[in-house]
Amino acid sequence: MNRQELIQQIKEKQSFLCVGLDTDLNKIPQCIIDEAKEKDGEEYIFRALCEFNALIIDATAPYCVAYKPNLAFYEAYGVDGILAFEATIDYLKEEYPNHFIIADAKRGDIGNTSKMYAKTFFEQYDVDALTVAPYMGEDSVTPFLGYHDKWVILLALTSNKGSYDFQLTEDKNGVRLFEKVLKQSQQWGNDENMMYVVGATQGRMFEDIRKVAPTHFLLVPGVGAQGGSLQEVCQYGMTKDCGLLVNSSRGIIYASNGEDFAEVAAQKAKELQEQMAEEIKKRM
Repeated sequence: MNRQELIQQIKEKQSFLCVGLDTDLNKIPQCIIDEAKEKDGEEYIFRALCEFNALIIDATAPYCVAYKPNLAFYEAYGVDGILAFEATIDYLKEEYPNHFIIADAKRGDIGNTSKMYAKTFFEQYDVDALTVAPYMGEDSVTPFLGYHDKWVILLALTSNKGSYDFQLTEDKNGVRLFEKVLKQSQQWGNDENMMYVVGATQGRMFEDIRKVAPTHFLLVPGVGAQGGSLQEVCQYGMTKDCGLLVNSSRGIIYASNGEDFAEVAAQKAKELQEQMAEEIKKRM
């Protein structure tokens, strides 16, 4: 999906919501587990992951423009988990082809290894975007940038407490590390193929982000369960093209652990979409 297609989806849906598919067998409703075990016995993992994801996707698709399966939650279950990740991608492509798909894998290594990671996600899985760690520098990132209408989403300023350990440290000129990442990486890609991860809990720091990266899309985790403010993110981070994909995972997919989980997930997604529509109306 290219930039204009993504912007068009945001305008049509009046939403810039990304639903995170952090699917954990310890958190999904017991009714899904029981049904999967009834059908597949001890080989229930693949079915449980796929069924839960499909029901969440069906429920939330009208209110979001993107989905972000987190690879760690699938790799933890070995082959069954990887197959469930692949099946989820296939389901999205077949049933909801206009939704943007982000593989949250945080890859990044020396050039020849990154080249193979890129091949995996952009050729084998054919997702739209991949999160990438930039701290090994240019040759670890550029292999991901050679694919038409595919996106690299670089970690810039994250929402976790540990972000202060490195990302906010300053050099002798007062330039913070995340600012150096933003500036340097714009020599490798542009706002047509590169986004940045910026945590919602960073608040007014979005002003500083926009000084360095005024037109790039930002993938923003941390709204909902982590306490980030959607209004604050929009006030300081939204552009004339929106420029935001705001992710919510736990606050939507685990809003209920009962048999009504899909219905409740839909309601939570709808509530966020309605708030986003108001922000779009005010700022775009």
